[in-house]
Amino acid sequence: MHDLLIRGARVFDGSGAPARRCDVAVSGGRIAALGEGLGAARETVDAGGLALMPGVIDVHTHYDAQLTWDPFGDPSPALGVTTVVIGNCGFGIAPCKPGDRDLTLRNLTHVEGMSLSALRQGVDWRFESFGQYLDFLGRRGVGVNVASFIGHSAIRTFVLGEDAPRRAATPDEVAAMAALVRDGMRQGAIGFATSTSPAHNGEGGIPMPSRLAEDAELSDLVAAMGEGGRGTFMLTKGGQTKIPFLASLARRAKRPVVIAAILHSSVDPEGTFRDLAQIDAARGEGLGLYGQISCCPLSNEFTLRSPYPFEGLAAWKPAMTAKGDAVKRVYADPEFRAKVRAELALPPTFRLFNDEWHKVEVTEVKRAEHRALEGQTLDRIAARRGVSALDAMLDLALAEDLDTLFTAMLLNSDEAAVGRMIRNPDTVVALSDAGAHMTFFCDAGYALHLLGHWVRERGLLSWEEAIRRLTGQPAAIYGISDRGRIAPGLAADLMLFDPARIGRGPKRRVTDLPGGAPRLVTPGIGIEGVWVNGKRIVDRDAMVAAAPLAGQVLRSFAA
Repeated sequence: MHDLLIRGARVFDGSGAPARRCDVAVSGGRIAALGEGLGAARETVDAGGLALMPGVIDVHTHYDAQLTWDPFGDPSPALGVTTVVIGNCGFGIAPCKPGDRDLTLRNLTHVEGMSLSALRQGVDWRFESFGQYLDFLGRRGVGVNVASFIGHSAIRTFVLGEDAPRRAATPDEVAAMAALVRDGMRQGAIGFATSTSPAHNGEGGIPMPSRLAEDAELSDLVAAMGEGGRGTFMLTKGGQTKIPFLASLARRAKRPVVIAAILHSSVDPEGTFRDLAQIDAARGEGLGLYGQISCCPLSNEFTLRSPYPFEGLAAWKPAMTAKGDAVKRVYADPEFRAKVRAELALPPTFRLFNDEWHKVEVTEVKRAEHRALEGQTLDRIAARRGVSALDAMLDLALAEDLDTLFTAMLLNSDEAAVGRMIRNPDTVVALSDAGAHMTFFCDAGYALHLLGHWVRERGLLSWEEAIRRLTGQPAAIYGISDRGRIAPGLAADLMLFDPARIGRGPKRRVTDLPGGAPRLVTPGIGIEGVWVNGKRIVDRDAMVAAAPLAGQVLRSFAA
């Protein structure tokens, strides 16, 4: 007697092999058999020809803090995700000394896109070491499977304290960090993650700690990760970080290197493809380099209270360090505005916003006399007023006590270019950032966008190849050996969906973070069911009532 039988599904097994119509039997949380006449089951689901695939493995999330109060990592499960990888960009919350907890949360305020108050109220600190953090998640229970990087900013803060975002490390401090990386790998980390991106800042514009690391420090820590013959190095790179240097890290550590965030900018249209060509060349030499891309256009909702698209600009620093009404004085300062305009006029390296004001619109105003501006782009508003677009944005925001809501289409807006990135079979489709940037955007449903938009509507990939890219491929790269495919003996992480309907719905704002803080979410469309380790947690686009904590904290990975 099987626990579950899904009958008559069109099965995409995650390997890229042609789909076939058959039954799938599940026993003890694992795939028992595929075929016909598989016997009886305690629960039978008639798929009626719907598509069955492995659950999505989202390898770029930031649920580190959220999982301590929300064991499901909402909204990911209802979007088909059955495994999340946390700790990306090095932004973990463990290891963390008790005296550094508030410092760690202050570092996370901007990159997590939630208020410091929400983090202070929400994070349950029943751990100090990285291993204790994983133990805590395991005892508490998780709704999806969770794997975690050990993060560079976390270990830098653990070793350097308040100095972590301010200076280079000494040789002794690098040695102490390397020891923490080794210990994290022994405790079950999937690898080591960091960021050199200038867009990654903490409270008051202070750089995330990993950005202060010298190349020698980074090289030693990646080598420490790889000493046991397993682990994946993940980096979100700034413009100063070159692919040949990352190839040297892969060569020394003999481990895969996943490079984010490979996003297309229309002001440097070939920059992305130069990076991908260098990554492909390194892989041709036998090195495990992979570019992590997004299949979604990157848009941000923001107010001038927290203008994430601009915070990577050096000239914006005075606004980030100012408090209270002093922020408004900075925005009104002609010298501040002149310096921002001058920096935006420089050739771009990697930055979120590149002076493309026709891609920034007024989404919602607070004062009735400004209602006619809603839906208009800043370049047009500025032209009518005879001012620069920067002045138009700042003047409007100041007139509304910084409550004006803007939306910026930042990157990946050129569909032909994004399609070219997706067609590269060795790029990793990910970058949901689920759990971070919560007030700015929600791309947790990126997999549904790939299937609905790029496969069904655009025909860019076959169903088989797209599903492999979401399941079997990331499992293989990251060493998650018992997931990502539908085959006997593997974990029964499954998504049943309607190919004619699959997609993601419109974003909406909810206020369910600790203390009632806001975030953006998006619903799934066309998902008939999601199972984690054989237990159903989603039924027809919604979480089931009293969904079980069916996930596992993953701590063992293939070499």
